[in-house]
Amino acid sequence: MGRTRRNKPKRLGRKLLRIRQRLGISQTEMTKALGLEVHHSAVSNFELGTREPDLIVVLKYARLAKVPMETLVDDKLKLPW
Repeated sequence: MGRTRRNKPKRLGRKLLRIRQRLGISQTEMTKALGLEVHHSAVSNFELGTREPDLIVVLKYARLAKVPMETLVDDKLKLPW
């Protein structure tokens, strides 16, 4: 059996960057706000789109931004600000 490629949101990284900027915090502070026990470069990788956060991390971003998770993962939807 072959594997099919999974569709990935193309604008997720930019949205995550905008959330962090809107909160006015550094990548290190965002790592702490998300409760991640990884190097702050993980946040950079999320924002650059070189690494995709798992669903729990996306949920935490949505909660910090006070937006539905759908807003982050649906490329057709924009952040409200």
